[in-house]
Amino acid sequence: MKLQKVISFGLAGALTVSAGFAFAQFQKPEDAIKYRQSVFTVLANSFGKIGAVVKGEAPYNKDEVTKNAAVVATLSTLPWQAFGQGTEGGKAQADIWSDNAKFKAASEKMQLAVANLNTAAQSGDLESIKKAFGAAGATCKGCHDDFKKK
Repeated sequence: MKLQKVISFGLAGALTVSAGFAFAQFQKPEDAIKYRQSVFTVLANSFGKIGAVVKGEAPYNKDEVTKNAAVVATLSTLPWQAFGQGTEGGKAQADIWSDNAKFKAASEKMQLAVANLNTAAQSGDLESIKKAFGAAGATCKGCHDDFKKK
């Protein structure tokens, strides 16, 4: 578990450093918007599959939950590079750019919560998964409340 957190933080740090260079990969702001929306769509799909298990709407299958948690953990590191200066628009509120420190802190909190969900999923303990899912979901909701247009 400790190694996974070190790896998660290392990956997050590397992505944060590279984020300053990432805008160059997007030819137009619309490309960045489409990229981040696509990542969030796939992330939400896998997160939703775990949510269905947590809510008792789908049977618990450790392999499926583990697979979806790994997808969510991986994808949680990707959208941030598409929020560079000049990529305003889409469903993103202007606060992302005007209060970037708060946005960055929210993204890091979410990535940590998702890494914890991934660890819980690997343990196979459904109660731990439920708790970690709730914490991860709260970070998603917080970011949506603060930074996503209604």
